[in-house]
Amino acid sequence: MFSYSLLALAFLLGPTAQADDVGIPLTVQVITEDGSPIRTATVRHPQEAERHRVNSVTGVWEEQVLYLMDGSEFPFDRGTVVKLEVSALGYQVEPVEYKMRRRRNKLVVQLKEIELADDDDWMEDAPMIQFDRDKPLD
Repeated sequence: MFSYSLLALAFLLGPTAQADDVGIPLTVQVITEDGSPIRTATVRHPQEAERHRVNSVTGVWEEQVLYLMDGSEFPFDRGTVVKLEVSALGYQVEPVEYKMRRRRNKLVVQLKEIELADDDDWMEDAPMIQFDRDKPLD
């Protein structure tokens, strides 16, 4: 009776212990050129549909595994090269690659602001796209 109880306990605890060991944590901190956090940044794997928002105070995102569009899991394991796209409104998209280590996996990504032209001359050269509701009635 006692051995059956231990066996049942090991069976119940086994899957939960393995589920916690999926992947190694990767921390991504998104900052501006002067070093302040970008609170509106998102992090995304190229084969993933979902964008992950960073912490709105620290600009940090942390994860151990990603779920790709085909339904498969992409755990961060030692030696795995992780490709990510980091973006934020008003900043250039930054593609990054990081090779995972056993521990202390922290990646600091510095985004550059998008430079907009001060003149409005570019609008005159831009093509006009008309939609059905914008076309004049005959």
